[in-house]
Amino acid sequence: MKKLLPTSTAGSLPKPSWLAQPETLWSPWKLQEEELIEGKHDALRVSLQEQQQAGIDIVSDGEQTRQHFVTTFIEHLSGVDFEKRKTVKIRDRYDASVPTVVGAVSRQKPVFVEDAKFLRQQTRKPIKWALPGPMTMIDTLYDDHYKSREKLAWEFAKILNQEAKELEAAGVDIIQFDEPAFNVFFDEVNDWGIAALERAIEGLKCETAVHICYGYGIKANTDWKKTLGSEWRQYEEVFPKLQKSNIDIISLECHNSRVPIELLELIRGKKVMVGAIDVATNTIETPEEVANTLRKALEFVDADKLYPCTNCGMAPLSRRVARAKLNALSAGADILRRELSA
Repeated sequence: MKKLLPTSTAGSLPKPSWLAQPETLWSPWKLQEEELIEGKHDALRVSLQEQQQAGIDIVSDGEQTRQHFVTTFIEHLSGVDFEKRKTVKIRDRYDASVPTVVGAVSRQKPVFVEDAKFLRQQTRKPIKWALPGPMTMIDTLYDDHYKSREKLAWEFAKILNQEAKELEAAGVDIIQFDEPAFNVFFDEVNDWGIAALERAIEGLKCETAVHICYGYGIKANTDWKKTLGSEWRQYEEVFPKLQKSNIDIISLECHNSRVPIELLELIRGKKVMVGAIDVATNTIETPEEVANTLRKALEFVDADKLYPCTNCGMAPLSRRVARAKLNALSAGADILRRELSA
């Protein structure tokens, strides 16, 4: 990106009511078969238009083409049985019924590549595509085959690398891996999690990002946040090793969080997507609030490496609220651009 402070979103945007239930995370589709394919593409067009009208510089599909940020990818892999389900604790926070790994996992065909090609045809702006990270994938399954979190993560890393290379060939400018698990399993992250992530980006020439946050504004996450005390220092555990990694961009939660902004010093030199929009509230940030979050980050991130962003995805919000938040993000970045150019 040549533009100073290019804006982006962390991931999901609300789906239109004719595609899925509004303001509901991971809602079932309301359409089927050919109608669903067409409906997803229509929703992608709408989401893209709303991003562009808000002045977002790096656009995405708004995750209109997937139901769940992890399992929609896993559904397309062999070796996972969605009928054989077990209850596991996701990220040590809440119980969920998940599919079971019953054999060697593999990718028989591309998962999101056709959708990415469709998005590429709709815009000349840089586009970003999100994939689940290896560690977050293994934390969303019951493994009855490898019986090793590390072994399964390495298998997923190889599969993700296959998908990422085809997404790059389809014209994607930034491939982002969502790794909320990096804020929980610190020993595993440092022992093999970051190495598995680097395997997923191996050979890519496009930019790569990892998104680590404190999650959507759902009750399980907000309850967890209440236990974290006055300072949320989880990033401190993984940033030193991420700073030395081959990942280009690190995306994190800043606005209305209790993350000490000085932790950004630990990743100095990396490009940083600074979350300046709170996704756990319907309150609309003012442009000045956004600008203030970004000003604080500029003490630790060079201006040419700062990407204003949202804290996390906005799928559970209303479309009206999400639009207003995107407008605030762009307006806040504009304030800071004027200050820097002056």
